[in-house]
Amino acid sequence: MPPHRTIAAAKQKKMYAVHFHRAVLLFCITAVCSVTVLIYIQLPPGFRLVNFISNDGAWEGDLRGADFAWNKLYFNGDSPPPAVLRIAVFSKKWPTSSDPGGMERHAQTLYAALAARGHHIHVFTSPANPLVAASLSYTNPVIHFHDGEPNNWQYEKAWEMFEEEDSHRKFDVIHTESVALPFRLAERLPNLAVSWHGIAYEIMQSSIFQDLIRKPDEPQSNDFIRTLNETLPKLLKEIRFFSKYAHHVAITDSCGEVLRNVYQIPSRRVHVILNGVDQRTFVDDPETGLKFRSQIGIPQTATLVLGVSGRLVRDKGHPLLFDAFSKLKVRHPDVYLIVAGTGPWGSRYRELGSQVLVLGSLDPVRLKGFYNAIDVFVNPTLRPQGLDLTLMEAMMSGKPIMASNFPSIKGSLVVDDEFGFTFPPNADSLYEALELAASEGKERLRRRGLACKKYAAAMFTAGKMALAYERLFLCIYNESYCFYP
Repeated sequence: MPPHRTIAAAKQKKMYAVHFHRAVLLFCITAVCSVTVLIYIQLPPGFRLVNFISNDGAWEGDLRGADFAWNKLYFNGDSPPPAVLRIAVFSKKWPTSSDPGGMERHAQTLYAALAARGHHIHVFTSPANPLVAASLSYTNPVIHFHDGEPNNWQYEKAWEMFEEEDSHRKFDVIHTESVALPFRLAERLPNLAVSWHGIAYEIMQSSIFQDLIRKPDEPQSNDFIRTLNETLPKLLKEIRFFSKYAHHVAITDSCGEVLRNVYQIPSRRVHVILNGVDQRTFVDDPETGLKFRSQIGIPQTATLVLGVSGRLVRDKGHPLLFDAFSKLKVRHPDVYLIVAGTGPWGSRYRELGSQVLVLGSLDPVRLKGFYNAIDVFVNPTLRPQGLDLTLMEAMMSGKPIMASNFPSIKGSLVVDDEFGFTFPPNADSLYEALELAASEGKERLRRRGLACKKYAAAMFTAGKMALAYERLFLCIYNESYCFYP
């Protein structure tokens, strides 16, 4: 090295570490953003086929070759299944609290619907509070809580319970929610399907979006650097071991593309089945909405009522909504925001005054009132992974949605501009979307909501989801069921 470039060994080592760290960080951001852009611009035709749903043979063939959501196909729910299956399920948690998480709610909805179709469901899950577990009276699905501390998942204990049950009578199909069952065990099971509710590729994007909303004077979080440094090796590890699972269920169209193109899973082993919600609970009921408004103190003079629900935490985008609504309420004194859920941002919202009503966690009856009381449902999430069930619940209730423009949302939910508003995940863009909604008026928003209701009723019901999973499980059980119709 020339003399004028020579530096002390210690300083050189330190500078190398700094540059290496920056290079790794830049690589993470570039890789994630580049592939994300490709997914945005290379959406397959199925993403845009709003009218694809049909019962007249519009599509036929081997379902394993379908690269669109199976929800778009017609399955006859009026007839009993051609075969009754014995299905084992591995789920890290089962809903035992009054405020379960999204994956727990999904699991309960799916397996209850499959059990109602006559299939025999056995769920292997983590311990619940003994008093709560004793109060459960499930006969189908049968819930197997392994020993240990409540909500402390130990797959080895669940696997032992599974092997004992399987020794009495073999299971036809095995289903694991994400990595509840690790690949070291899953690779032994050719009749296994895994549903992915969040993968490292999407988690890395979420960390980046959360860092991008930092204020100019806000220091970069050590957690952000740590998460990126941990997530890249995790991503590479996932790409290597995901192929050990026989069948993959992507719960969004964009996740299906990532599994095929980034994780390199053969297309015939990737199946897109969107989540569903209970269509009996989430219904369009304007009268209930008016009563709910009156109960919580929304005046009849309100020109626009917005709603947000779920966990009130940073990664759900609440810093964005807080900043955007802080500006909106000044310009529009008759616009209100209803906040349903719990978390640290609840107290912050209360600081915004009388135009914001923070209700806390809601039971199903009040949740129905909440959805029917609002004009637009807002979900400013910073998490690209999965599909938030609250968006489907709002659409089913006849409400337009306003959400971050991630591929998962644009590709599976807001597939038509009539369904609502999307925005880049930053406060200024959200504010512009809020102003647009305020300018449209209630009649226009109502028409949007009715379009959402029609689409959701065709795509996002618990029955539609269960029938799609049933057909996949039948296909795994016997190849003859893989051919549609």
